Amino acid sequence: MSSPQGSVPIPGARDGVDTRLRRGGRATTTTPHSPATTSRPHRVAIIGGGPGGLYTAALLKRLAPDRKVTVWERNAPDDTFGFGVVLSDETLGGIGHADPAVHAALKADFVRWDDIDIVHRGTRQTSTGHGFAALGRRRLLEILHDRCRSLGVDLRFRAEAPHPDRLAREYDLVVAADGVHSTTRETYRDAFRPRLTTHRCRYIWLAADFAFEAFRFDTAETEHGVMQLHGYPYAPDASTVIVEMREEVWEGAGFDELDESESTARCAKIFADALGGRPLKSNKSAWTTFRTVVNERWWHGNVVLLGDAAHTAHFSIGSGTKLAVEDALALAACLEEQPTLENALTAYEEERRPVVASTQRAAKASLEWFEDLSRYVDQPPRRFAFNLLTRSRRVTHDNLRLRDPRFTESVEREFGCPPGTPPMFTPFRLRGLTLRNRVVVSPMDMYSATDGVPGDFHLVHLGARALGGAGLVMTEMVCVSERGRITPGCAGLYTARQAEAWRRITDFVHARAPGTAIGVQLGHSGRKGSTRLMWEGMDEPLPEGNWPLVAPSPLPYKPGGQVPRELSRAELTDVREQFTAAAARAARAGFDLLELHCAHGYLLSGFLSPLTNRRTDAYGGSPENRLRFPLEVFDAVRGVWPEDRPMTVRVSATDWAEGGTTPEEAVAVARAFAAHGADAVDVSTGQVVSDERPEFGRSYQAPYADRIRHEAGVPVIAVGAISSWDDVNSLILAGRTDLCALARPHLYDPHWTLHAAAEQDYEGPGVVWPAPYRAGSRRPVTGRTDALRPGLTLHGGRQDV
Repeated sequence: MSSPQGSVPIPGARDGVDTRLRRGGRATTTTPHSPATTSRPHRVAIIGGGPGGLYTAALLKRLAPDRKVTVWERNAPDDTFGFGVVLSDETLGGIGHADPAVHAALKADFVRWDDIDIVHRGTRQTSTGHGFAALGRRRLLEILHDRCRSLGVDLRFRAEAPHPDRLAREYDLVVAADGVHSTTRETYRDAFRPRLTTHRCRYIWLAADFAFEAFRFDTAETEHGVMQLHGYPYAPDASTVIVEMREEVWEGAGFDELDESESTARCAKIFADALGGRPLKSNKSAWTTFRTVVNERWWHGNVVLLGDAAHTAHFSIGSGTKLAVEDALALAACLEEQPTLENALTAYEEERRPVVASTQRAAKASLEWFEDLSRYVDQPPRRFAFNLLTRSRRVTHDNLRLRDPRFTESVEREFGCPPGTPPMFTPFRLRGLTLRNRVVVSPMDMYSATDGVPGDFHLVHLGARALGGAGLVMTEMVCVSERGRITPGCAGLYTARQAEAWRRITDFVHARAPGTAIGVQLGHSGRKGSTRLMWEGMDEPLPEGNWPLVAPSPLPYKPGGQVPRELSRAELTDVREQFTAAAARAARAGFDLLELHCAHGYLLSGFLSPLTNRRTDAYGGSPENRLRFPLEVFDAVRGVWPEDRPMTVRVSATDWAEGGTTPEEAVAVARAFAAHGADAVDVSTGQVVSDERPEFGRSYQAPYADRIRHEAGVPVIAVGAISSWDDVNSLILAGRTDLCALARPHLYDPHWTLHAAAEQDYEGPGVVWPAPYRAGSRRPVTGRTDALRPGLTLHGGRQDV
């Protein structure tokens, strides 16, 4: 499996005459060019002799044998940090197309395995079917060194690269592969505009002189806090071992006072069971904190960033080497395909940026999971393992069901799923209401009411979603007063006529979709009111007929917008009574659940956020004071809402803006509402200030629900770009949420839940097809089914029937 150390010839290494780079099955032929105005630079300088820089050098030299490629590396050829490198089959496939010689050498040294072992509190859970390949970092560098030498690349070791300005003048292209601490990136900081984020864990790279049987995750609960081990084999007799822990745990355990050898011995002692009592070894190993690197731009003039200089992704989700190698493949291909250097570098960034951004989102979710590992240690063993495996949201319930059905079924049994029942179709109880499944139709403003009265549109809209199988269907935000509307088209519950119209809708749901609950969300627009209908200009003021606004403080939502009046004490009492009157009407209208809207910058949310509440009285200032009025409203509403019916609260767990609500404050808010009788917290984010900078992505708000669920000890509803039934199953089974609320998917498909059941071959009490729809409970056949099957086999031109 592993070749001896030292210089090893690569089979077929002297094939520089083959200048094809295969990309998506297409071969591109090179004609060597030297002018810098073309995309085929003749003189190339590469700063950094890591895998990314070396592989870029090999590719560019192979594509144009007369090209002059020089690599500067400050360290010696055999200097390396870390031990093993993991590459995916996808990356290996790209290498195989671009350079079969390198691929063959790598393949000869790779160790492969399929299992992940998760050991927690003495119990090991094994999941199979994952597929990994790894080799030693030093061996990888040897292979790339040999390949570069065979192609005629000028490798300069123990040599500092000249200043990037000089290289940019003297070379046609400068590739900055100089790592996370890139000097080149700092030199042109104003052009690249980097953002570096330092995270909360300390970690150290070590190694063991034996091969783990699988990718291993191990936890150690010490008097100082939780520590974790990540280990994987990279040779038949060697494994990489990474030990990681929160900064405060690291300091509490005294690692800040230990040298390299003492730290190594201490880690071996803490994880003696995982290591079988064997020692660990180091290689210039030091405790460090991970830094996420993001650049607004990846190239400047003829200088381009590659690998860790351009971006980083936490080691728990993948290899920085993998990303760097994929960068090299893309850069080489774009230089071949594009007519000018500017076009080539633009195409390189446009191709790689979305891939890297997706990886970084997954990596962020993964590293934050490990930062908050202590949150999950009390989970049952199988659920803990499933939670770890799905932490990045790239591995999902459906993925695992395909890879390892036995493991997935064991997690489902531990969770309490009846045989053949996906997690999303298990019931959930809130006070006196039992929801038959975990799917919620999220509140969505329709802006289609007249004088606050819901009409036929609302009946059809909400009735269709109720018939579609969700366990709970929520109304849009229903306003508690005429001046509490967002737009003239918003629905209300401040008149008897409105209540009667809502009763028509709840009666329909209860009669025609028995088993589906319908909830009402009560709110007041605050400073975000008196605006146009969404499709006429969201958050834009009305051209005429505006009404005065009220808010905790006289701050407009948008620059130049209407300035609200600060609510007086007497007006606070009036608003509270408007909420209670609306709640009493909602009860009489037959709603099964009531949600108090304390999110998205509306009135009650405006009290909670320090960005929108600048009051100096008892309702402003400290977090406790900012909570005072929302809790007063909650208590008043709970007092008139029927005791057996549940009440939830929607909150914005972050404002996505500096100085706004912190995650810690969001947990405190959730605890306070739970202490006052909230049965669940609907965890959303943002929309509090107009200059927010949200970090969008798939199920991007779920981590906030996860944190509140575990730290506040209250059931939660997760929202935010949850778009597939696989996401719902994954989040629920991992214990990150209790219910999932989906908005846009239910606009696209009112019968989303019914179709999710059909696609998972589920039939049971968790979802019921309305009698008139039962004939459609199987996915329709698509395409022809009567086509003749092939009946001929060709043998040398002769046809045999």
